[in-house]
Amino acid sequence: MDCGPVWGYGPGMTVDLQNNPQVVMRDPAGREFHLSHGDLIGRLASAALPLDDGRVSEAHAMISLREGQLQILALRGGLLVEGDRVTHRPLSPGLVLTLAPGVDLTVVEVWVPHSVLGVEGDRGAVQALPRQILPGVASLFADPHLRLVRGWRDGAPAYVWNDGERFKLRTASGVVELRAGDGFEVAGQRVKVVEIPMVEAGESATRQRLDAPLRIVAHYDSVQVHRDGRTALVLGGRPARLIGELVGCDCPVGWEALAGALWPEITDDAALLRSRLDVVLSRIRQKLRAAGIRSNLVSTDGAGTVALVLDRHDVVEDRS
Repeated sequence: MDCGPVWGYGPGMTVDLQNNPQVVMRDPAGREFHLSHGDLIGRLASAALPLDDGRVSEAHAMISLREGQLQILALRGGLLVEGDRVTHRPLSPGLVLTLAPGVDLTVVEVWVPHSVLGVEGDRGAVQALPRQILPGVASLFADPHLRLVRGWRDGAPAYVWNDGERFKLRTASGVVELRAGDGFEVAGQRVKVVEIPMVEAGESATRQRLDAPLRIVAHYDSVQVHRDGRTALVLGGRPARLIGELVGCDCPVGWEALAGALWPEITDDAALLRSRLDVVLSRIRQKLRAAGIRSNLVSTDGAGTVALVLDRHDVVEDRS
């Protein structure tokens, strides 16, 4: 794949052109972490960059690809750069980000190729896999529909990951390297590997009209937001489940009921439920805003209910 020159930062860096955009950050203990688009920074042990400090929020910030740049987005926590509070900031080597007093992250390296690898399903299929960039690790499922889920999920018929140089595919037949133009099958359904220019892969807050009609396809563990002429925004995890609950109810939902559906294991801590729900709502709005989609698509009314706010031309498909 000929991607042209790499937009690289850092002395002596050599990066394969098929590599995902990545940033290397150093935490206060001197540990270095490789982060890519969509990775979370926060107090949760499951965060891509975990920080065991009570002053750091569970989902404090997120790495996002916007307008061909890797940026950090403040989610629920504060973010300071050189003493100034910011909501987002392009990343560059040497930049110091302060999440709390004494909790500093230093950007070591950043690299962004001119294009990245993505996948899409057979466009003639009824439930086609939307065109989307590949994360660092992903699982592919085909039951009840072809879908890509971020991370390694046990029992998936296929897995894709980046080893730092190339993307690899693992199926029952073995492990192979992926390149643009390749095709493979997941439980009999065809998937094509495509090259996505960075200007399309990077989310933009201005490239798409905020009032453009949307087609929202809701599955149990993924939600696709389609707009004409743009790569679909794909949400996974609890953001997808939250929107799926709203789609399934087709009406505003009280926050207690919504949070209870997302965290059924928490039965006696309303404050914790509300805190976690606010984190997920903030993540959804950040992703919508970054993708050029109106951030009030999921809104609260101030009276304790959460609703999906649709324009008259929007279309919703419940496939859960």
